[in-house]
Amino acid sequence: MEEKKKEMVESWSFLDTAESNFRPLVVIELAKGTKEETIEWFTKRIVDKKADGGAQLLIQPLVMENGVENIYLVGASHLRLLLGAETVGLVKECSDNSMRTFTYSSRKNFRHFADDNHNFLTMAECQYIIKHELENLRAKSEKMIPGYPQAKLYPGKSIVRRLLTSGILVQIFPLHDREELKKLSHSWYGRVKVGYQPLDDIRCYFGETIALYFGFLEYFTFALIPMAVIGIPYYMFAWEDYDKYVMFATFNLLWSTVILEVWKRMCAILTYRWGTLLMKRQFEEPRPGFHGVLGINPVTGREEPVYSSIKRQLRIYLVSLPFVCLCLYFSLYVMMIYFDLEQWALDYHKENESNFSSLMLYVPSIIYAIVIEIMNRIYRYAAEFLTSWENHRLESSYQNHLILKVLVFNFLNCFASLFYIAFVLFDMKLLRQSLATLLITSQILNQFAESLLPYWLQKRYNRRMKKRMCSKKTDTDLSLAEQVNVEKEMGTYLGTFDDYLELFLQFGYVSLFSCVYPLAAVFAVLNNITEIYSDALKMCRVYKRPFAEPTASIGVWQLAFETMSVISVVTNCILIGMSPEVDALFPDSKMELVLTVALVEVS
Repeated sequence: MEEKKKEMVESWSFLDTAESNFRPLVVIELAKGTKEETIEWFTKRIVDKKADGGAQLLIQPLVMENGVENIYLVGASHLRLLLGAETVGLVKECSDNSMRTFTYSSRKNFRHFADDNHNFLTMAECQYIIKHELENLRAKSEKMIPGYPQAKLYPGKSIVRRLLTSGILVQIFPLHDREELKKLSHSWYGRVKVGYQPLDDIRCYFGETIALYFGFLEYFTFALIPMAVIGIPYYMFAWEDYDKYVMFATFNLLWSTVILEVWKRMCAILTYRWGTLLMKRQFEEPRPGFHGVLGINPVTGREEPVYSSIKRQLRIYLVSLPFVCLCLYFSLYVMMIYFDLEQWALDYHKENESNFSSLMLYVPSIIYAIVIEIMNRIYRYAAEFLTSWENHRLESSYQNHLILKVLVFNFLNCFASLFYIAFVLFDMKLLRQSLATLLITSQILNQFAESLLPYWLQKRYNRRMKKRMCSKKTDTDLSLAEQVNVEKEMGTYLGTFDDYLELFLQFGYVSLFSCVYPLAAVFAVLNNITEIYSDALKMCRVYKRPFAEPTASIGVWQLAFETMSVISVVTNCILIGMSPEVDALFPDSKMELVLTVALVEVS
């Protein structure tokens, strides 16, 4: 162990910060008008040696045609990246086919490693290492950011986080590799084909978190095919008989349980192959938005903001919880208005009996579906504001509280009307109509808002940017300057939250009540096929390249889907118990029927 530490220290000490073949990996954009002393101090900390508290990276300014130097390109030498890979605990494949944490001292034991092989680490891994090193640049004796007395620092504070919260640092993002992106785009969405996605290539380019989302999307789509295949003939031959749904409901409750168990195994296979299943979890730093009075962290011993957990709990239970309950009440109020509209449309149809009146029967459901989507999006912003105001110290805690708020509201907002129709009104015809309208309308709105609109806006901007760049001459490389300018104006990909939420709601529509509308799985499959292509296009063409984030699972979403699966089992068992076929088996003993259904639910 001592020899290993000594070798690593020597490697750091001999590591040169200059490299003739500079490869830009990450872009740093500072605010216009940033003071010279601030830029000089920040760039010096980036290139300083590790022993002096620096990141020991390479940095070059990107001079634009107007002479403004607020954009910088960051890279690193090959040796620096290898040492960084050990620091972040990357897991790589060894020559004996085993997966082990990479160490510089045992580098020769890893497959495909060679001193002149600069592709041993993927570009996404290199960018992740640089991000890690930049985020771990910490203040030493500085009390403030030079040139900005209001931007306070204290020993151990992350410099990059302070620059971001102070508005001095606009953004940090990884550059696209245009050649690799072109190859990935062609194999991923460039041609319509029947087959699997190139998940390993997606992982190499975008990282494990995004690759795992597309892996889950692909798996879920294939898992829906048996439901769709059974649903089509079931729908065609029992179209008007709404009570003959027992067999489909039985298959439904088995399907919703089995597919999640199979996914857990597939997820473990993927993450083991990618090395993240064995990767040690990094110590979690306070999130950028966390604030409080300076104190001592009892774990690290470092000085950092401390906030009372009692105050946080008071904010959660006295403000956030009542607000969520108020929103849930409002959602139920809107639902009752929808039922009033349904009754009005039904009365109108009975009075007129025309083709127009038949179409009017679907209008209330379409309007309600649109209102649901609008309410979901407005509530999302409110939930984000409240969760930030609760002042959670860790990003994982922030995400868990946000997901809980959003899932509770979305579940009630999207499914309360279906439960009311099924178990209060006992109207299976209206249930089928409402489910079909809500599912199809929500899918159309999501495709437009999440894919088509952003792509159209980005395409317009790209055309304007290319005209402007081609009409001017610069001393720097035009293609690189154009690339950076185009990418820095792209939208920022905010993570897989919305993508998983859409799949979660779709899973609910299919697993809860699709026994009365068997075509739900068919529409879900068609939507997911287009979703794969539109999301792939969005990742490659619309948004900035996100930093890779190693992960071993889909996280809290696994629990969310499993919870929905339990609810769907209970719902389908109750629907089976309500059916005339099952009721006929127990004509004299309702208690026996209830106990039988309860036994199925428990099993």
